[in-house]
Amino acid sequence: MARTGDKTELLDPAFMARLEQLDVVSRKIFAGKMKGDRKSKRKGESVEFADYRNYVVGDDLRFLDWNIYARLDRLFLKLFLEEEDLPVSILLDLSKSMDFGEPNKALYAKRVAAALAYVALVNYNRVTICSYDDRLAGDLSGVRGRRLMHQVVAFLQDQRTGGPSNLAAACRQFAIRHKPRGVLVVLSDFFDKSGFETGLRYLVRRDLDVYALQLLSPEEINPTISGDLRLVDIEDADVAEVTVSRPLITRYKANLQAYCEALKSFCTRRDVMYLFASTEVPFDQLVLSYLRQRGLLR
Repeated sequence: MARTGDKTELLDPAFMARLEQLDVVSRKIFAGKMKGDRKSKRKGESVEFADYRNYVVGDDLRFLDWNIYARLDRLFLKLFLEEEDLPVSILLDLSKSMDFGEPNKALYAKRVAAALAYVALVNYNRVTICSYDDRLAGDLSGVRGRRLMHQVVAFLQDQRTGGPSNLAAACRQFAIRHKPRGVLVVLSDFFDKSGFETGLRYLVRRDLDVYALQLLSPEEINPTISGDLRLVDIEDADVAEVTVSRPLITRYKANLQAYCEALKSFCTRRDVMYLFASTEVPFDQLVLSYLRQRGLLR
């Protein structure tokens, strides 16, 4: 099993070349701080026409539309969309429950984070990545431009799975530290005994464009264990002695489905885009197909 601290290659060059054709999509339009590839609602001086307004004394005469003046004998100023950067943030769950499965959930999530970061950097947008367990554990803020991709890879490779999950504490800290609006992708299994609601509410209140990608391993979706077992919670070491039978597996699957549906419903009601994937799905297929179909990438 690939452990989360190994210096595993997260993206290979051939896959990165395919990523260069993509871009991160925001369902909202945000004003950034620097020139980038994003069209802003704010009017500027780029080459893409947006609208007209009446000329007032002091306006730049270069932007007058003389064709309209010839027809209507009135002065109108041409307005253009200004291109700005889009802040792209990734909140990466590296609690103990993510260090499970084949493929390993934490390693899979790191690869998704690396791919999204590279797409954003290629399009000259600012990237922030934060890892968390019971708090924010790692923070790489505001990198911009593909030449800094090595910083992203080094950061992700150095992050290790830690303690139990506390999404609420992590989201609260994130909301306090990182003020820019933009796209935020949460990569997690969302297995948190304190629940997911409070944490996601912190992000929704920030008016971020939030995508929640729930990643589960094949063993969690379709467990194959059976017999008399002593189960130990990977996060808090709670112990349960059970006899795993077919009816118990059926009940487990029903409970898991209900939990995922509750997460999806919570997200939908709050304009958070809920995504679900098994780590059994090939990584490149998830990024190049599924994330494009669901509108995170184009």
